[in-house]
Amino acid sequence: MTILRPLSVLASLLMMAAGAMAQTPLLPPPGAPRPLLPPPGAPAPLAPVKKEKSGETAQPKAPAAAKKPAPAATPKPAATPAPAPTVTPAPVFDDPNVDLVYGAYQRGQYKTAFDLATNRAQFNGDPKAMTMLGELYANAMGVKRDYAKAAEWYKRAADGGDREGMFALAMLRLAGRGGPVNREEAVKLLASAAKLGNPKAAYNLALLYLDGQTLPQDVKRAAELLHLAADAGNPEAQYALATFYKEGTGVAKDIDKAVRLLQAASLAGNVDAEVEYAIALFNGTGTPKNEAAAVELLRKAARQNSPIAQNRLARVLVSGQGAAMDKIEGLKWHIVAKTAGKGDPMLDEALAALSPEDRTKAQDAARKWLGAK
Repeated sequence: MTILRPLSVLASLLMMAAGAMAQTPLLPPPGAPRPLLPPPGAPAPLAPVKKEKSGETAQPKAPAAAKKPAPAATPKPAATPAPAPTVTPAPVFDDPNVDLVYGAYQRGQYKTAFDLATNRAQFNGDPKAMTMLGELYANAMGVKRDYAKAAEWYKRAADGGDREGMFALAMLRLAGRGGPVNREEAVKLLASAAKLGNPKAAYNLALLYLDGQTLPQDVKRAAELLHLAADAGNPEAQYALATFYKEGTGVAKDIDKAVRLLQAASLAGNVDAEVEYAIALFNGTGTPKNEAAAVELLRKAARQNSPIAQNRLARVLVSGQGAAMDKIEGLKWHIVAKTAGKGDPMLDEALAALSPEDRTKAQDAARKWLGAK
């Protein structure tokens, strides 16, 4: 079950609310040197790579959009990296007998899970077993995919008070799967699930308050819902809320809180948060400066195919600031990032300045990486 992603919604909102949010840098104090790593949306300087006395400051960007269009989202910017879709986790059962269903699901024994859940749903009226059946039908696990049947079981689970069933049905209604699009019903289901403590529901409801289409735009209410989801450990909400705190949208501007949220989302594996937190660490923005830790995070995100991380890692390795200089490895990452649309004229000049032999090494290394993806 795909959940909504924030960038297409947040970007359009914050452009209006903060005056081109993704372009606004976190400025250093007057007279302070400006750091090497620029914000994700900033154009690359034209000067040759070196340890710079001036550069561009770091800035977390808006949260990332999903690989496929989100039901409530406006069109996403072209250069935005896209995190993978998310499948709704199977329900956790309290009854030891029902745990047999969840255990079979965890082991990949979907047909067994289906048979056990069917028995529990039909003879015991268990809402969590109903949600499990909806999940199995929606994701073709042990049975043929059937969104209509998934919606039926999710509906019965939601009527029985199961918050996971409410969330899953809401997402089907937003996507128009298993029935026509019904945004009003989806909003009610998300609100009910959020009230019962479902962080994914709170996060997605926040996005609907941001896009101003399904619901009247209300950034303060969106911030409240993002808080609920972020406090429950949802990394997408943590990343979105970090952007709110950076810009002062719906909350008081607080760079320190923004960076702490980026750190939390980064630790939870959010690739875009890894990039933004790495840039904050490298530049010492809202956190003590730690170039070594920043470079390791950039390496991690680069290996997860973040073009921004690949570009920033290339700058670090070519300049030798924060890591041992390695122009061949750095320009390998530059070539890889450029194939994903993240060009950099400064690094183009550095590549052109290599000897033909070293340039061939960088190009071969990039081809090897791209072929292995």
